[in-house]
Amino acid sequence: MAQETVERPNRRKVREGVVVSDRMDKTAIVEATERVRHPRYDKTVQRTTRLAVHDADNTLGVGDLVRVAETRPLSKTKRWRLVEIVERAK
Repeated sequence: MAQETVERPNRRKVREGVVVSDRMDKTAIVEATERVRHPRYDKTVQRTTRLAVHDADNTLGVGDLVRVAETRPLSKTKRWRLVEIVERAK
């Protein structure tokens, strides 16, 4: 019997954002911005969240565009890990 790959129904969240701080050891702060429609006024508004991201190799720099994924709690504030660096800062 061949084993089929079944996609899990509750996949982990993936966000894209810009690194705003890399001063901590193995941790970076990433600002992820999402655009949503306001429920009453139907205007597009931007919501920004700051995510503490695990960067094991300390490779991130301020201004890098990165993709991060939700993970188990790694510390008091860290719940995200680095998936890939989309674009390096110029």
